[in-house]
Amino acid sequence: MRVFVARLAGTAVFDPAGDQIGRLRDIVAGMRPAQTPRVHGMVVEVQPRRRVFLPITRVRGIEAGSVIFTGRLNMRRFEQRATETLVLGQMLDLTVGVEGEPMIVYDLAMEEVRPGTWEITKVAVVRKKRREPRIVDWRDASGFDTLQQDQGAAGLIAAFESTRAADLASALHALPDKRRIEVAAALDDVRLADVLEELPLRDQMGILGTLAPERAADVLEEMGPDDAADLLQDLPEEQSAKLLALMEPRDAAPVRRLLTYDENTAGGMMTTDPVILPPSATIAEALAQIRQKDLPPAVAAQVFVTRAPNETPTGTYLGVTHFQRLLRDPPSTLLGAVIDASLDPIRPELPLTEVTSYLAAYNLVAAPVVDELGQLVGAVTVDDVLDHLLPEDWRDIEDWRDDD
Repeated sequence: MRVFVARLAGTAVFDPAGDQIGRLRDIVAGMRPAQTPRVHGMVVEVQPRRRVFLPITRVRGIEAGSVIFTGRLNMRRFEQRATETLVLGQMLDLTVGVEGEPMIVYDLAMEEVRPGTWEITKVAVVRKKRREPRIVDWRDASGFDTLQQDQGAAGLIAAFESTRAADLASALHALPDKRRIEVAAALDDVRLADVLEELPLRDQMGILGTLAPERAADVLEEMGPDDAADLLQDLPEEQSAKLLALMEPRDAAPVRRLLTYDENTAGGMMTTDPVILPPSATIAEALAQIRQKDLPPAVAAQVFVTRAPNETPTGTYLGVTHFQRLLRDPPSTLLGAVIDASLDPIRPELPLTEVTSYLAAYNLVAAPVVDELGQLVGAVTVDDVLDHLLPEDWRDIEDWRDDD
């Protein structure tokens, strides 16, 4: 049986009872002189974002859309050994020699050479200039043991193309520094911004520091203003000021406002881009706004109603209407007729503990933040609060595993 590894990225992993316990994130192989690499096992990500090791000897089936294993899964965190290589993370995009010609690796195949023993046997390559694909034997490709200065990242990015930003962030975090920087540099600005928002702070700062200032500013523009502000707040003051100056004024303005608040207050946590409409808008228009696929669920759960202008800081804040109410009334109904004005908005200086209590007391996923002039300046969502309640390094993954 031959299985191409890049196609396995994100595949669901099931235990013997048929319950899904995680998703496959990589294949672990051991390099051997003059021999095909032996597959040691799989890196499986289980919740919450824990990477564990599944020995290949426990894998009983690899089918379309599923990996099935037998026995028990050791839940200790995976630690890559010095003699091991991550097939997706470190082999894809390498330049290898095939018949004396440089080619790019875009996939590798593993085969069960005898029961319970799998090896990397085939390499899928393309020429650097012409893109005709070829599949060659492992022994016919040279250069896997050579440290390459610029490995590229197209293959790895393609393998994770359909995954969530948090999944790609988890994969990046697990890579060596050099490889992480190569992959980050190859991502487009929007995807890199989404991934940065899911990475631990030290990874964010490390990646941002390798980008040209102009590109770093472009990526910050694509991040949510609250996430960009959190990152800039931890950079050296001179670097932060330089990046803010390079950002488009329209994108920099909300970030500058957020930086004026203490980070553990409503103002420091809020997003400045909630869904805002005037009272003259219809329910049909509101539903069209919250249907946008790029909106986080917590932001899309309600529409804030204000006088013009309808961008933060807005005109007078009038109230909020939740998506459940929008579903109960005719599409032609004006928002002004379905406003819930029973909930008082919160002020930017409200501390984290009181914001948490407010959301819990009223069973809300977001709270409007209004300044002393009665203008809506943003909204605090439940995920913003969780980010601040969890330990600072909650996104950081300290990997280790048993000798198994």
